[in-house]
Amino acid sequence: MTIAVVDYGAGNLRSVEKALVKAGGQGVVVTSDPQVVAGADHVVLPGDGAFPDCRAALGAASGLGEALDEAVKRRGAAFLGICIGMQLLATQGEEYEPTPGLDWIPGRVVRIQPGEAGLKVPHMGWNTLRAHRPHVLTAGLDLGPHGLHAYFLHAFHLSADDQSDVVASADYGGEVTALVARGNVAGVQFHPEKSQRLGLELLANFVRWRP
Repeated sequence: MTIAVVDYGAGNLRSVEKALVKAGGQGVVVTSDPQVVAGADHVVLPGDGAFPDCRAALGAASGLGEALDEAVKRRGAAFLGICIGMQLLATQGEEYEPTPGLDWIPGRVVRIQPGEAGLKVPHMGWNTLRAHRPHVLTAGLDLGPHGLHAYFLHAFHLSADDQSDVVASADYGGEVTALVARGNVAGVQFHPEKSQRLGLELLANFVRWRP
């Protein structure tokens, strides 16, 4: 089995790689090789920074867009987007300027608007997750207000057109999208590689996922 962590110059690659291995991943490889990505069993797309920059970097990476389509859309490989990698699943991002996304999870990436005074943006820190529906990635995870915490660092989140695509959310003066999924495609706004037990358990579920 190959788990391809996509290197397009815009992600926290080594930490993600180490976390996947610790979670039981076999054949984990950080790669910018389109052939490796196209043939992978599992694909992970990290992303740090701003939506337009990450989208431009992915578009400029020769052959990677086509490789992602081949692996994920045509062959049905399990896919996980992390942070901006999750936001890129949307139809459009609205950070700085309207920017087209991959449109795999229809919706817009919008700035979070905490409804409580004193809550700063970016949202940075630890939050519990509220499950909206069951999913293989959250199977066995201790969620809810007294459950495990995930680590967030972001100012925008994916506002899905279809709320059934939202698997879990966090509360930050209002609902913040934390995990989305549709078919073999999933994304998390938080950083599982930094989220200790919750993150490792989620990544272990991803490694075992056979959509």
